[in-house]
Amino acid sequence: MPDQLAAEVTELVGDRAGHWDRTGLIPHELLRKMSARGMLCAQVPQEYGGLGLNSARGGEFTAHVGSLCSSLRSVMTSQGMAAWAVQRLGDARQQTELLSGLVGGRLAAVGFSEAGAGSDVSAMTTTVRPDGDDVVVNGTKVWITAAHYADELVVFGRYGDGGAAVVIPADTPGVTVERVPDPLGCRAAGHSTIRLADVRVPAHRLLGGAGMPLPMLVTLVLAYGRMSVGWGCVGILRACLAAAGAHARSRRQFGKPLGEHQLVGRHLAELLVSEQTATRACEHASALWDANATDAVTAVVLAKHVGATQAARGAAAAVQVLASAGADNSGLVARAYRDAKLMEIIEGSSELCQVMLAEHVLSHS
Repeated sequence: MPDQLAAEVTELVGDRAGHWDRTGLIPHELLRKMSARGMLCAQVPQEYGGLGLNSARGGEFTAHVGSLCSSLRSVMTSQGMAAWAVQRLGDARQQTELLSGLVGGRLAAVGFSEAGAGSDVSAMTTTVRPDGDDVVVNGTKVWITAAHYADELVVFGRYGDGGAAVVIPADTPGVTVERVPDPLGCRAAGHSTIRLADVRVPAHRLLGGAGMPLPMLVTLVLAYGRMSVGWGCVGILRACLAAAGAHARSRRQFGKPLGEHQLVGRHLAELLVSEQTATRACEHASALWDANATDAVTAVVLAKHVGATQAARGAAAAVQVLASAGADNSGLVARAYRDAKLMEIIEGSSELCQVMLAEHVLSHS
């Protein structure tokens, strides 16, 4: 991970993550500054003005941000997925115009999920239809990360018998963005409902791949999101491990440091195991990603699943070690506890990940 980037984002966040969590807002100017530095989608190639990090280096940077503020890391995941969609599906003009914006101060969100179509992509009802030189979009997307902040919305929907992704400026007539009022975790990540009523944009805003099977398009972009979430969970675990270790060393009970009590020590050991397990899973997946290996997709699902489940378990252990200090809802480990639970749901629930991994086993036996 580039030390300069880590130092810069550490300074930008400072001790404000708790305040952002309580207020539900990250300052727009901070997000735009990070976008202009290329930090929100660090894997965008240098030819478009990005930092050009590979998955391994970008993952370590994501973990660092995740250790500071999961809401900010969630915005990074959203921006990264938007950029990845443009990289993989956009033509040369779209890549030049849109990617330069995403590393130049503009913000983006990606709209997949709907009230009746979360993991079940086949139930998606949003439509994208051609109309002369335009495309018209209708539908409602729910729980869309970073939509509250976004200038651009990458919306997925049905396009004839297949699917499509279209990039819609958030201020387009017919677009309504409504914040989720009280999310459990990542409270400052800008989760919102997006309503699209006869939204008309020029046809050149339709990304390539239109007409491809919708599950294929969604999976292509979700892979980036799952990798980012996995690394973000590594960050959650590292923050919890540091907090729990510091508390167990400094707090004394029954005449000795808390950590020297065996049952407390067990929590610390299990936290370390969780952090190392998630780290190794993400390192493996990133290595396959960077090598463009055929089994990278399965490794990414595994990394996301392991990262999320270990983060939820590890954050719970950290709260237990800190006890009443960990029950302060504005504190780091309480925030991690709430944020980690959300990671078991987003970008494919833990159950869905298990189904996908089981299918992999069955298809290779």
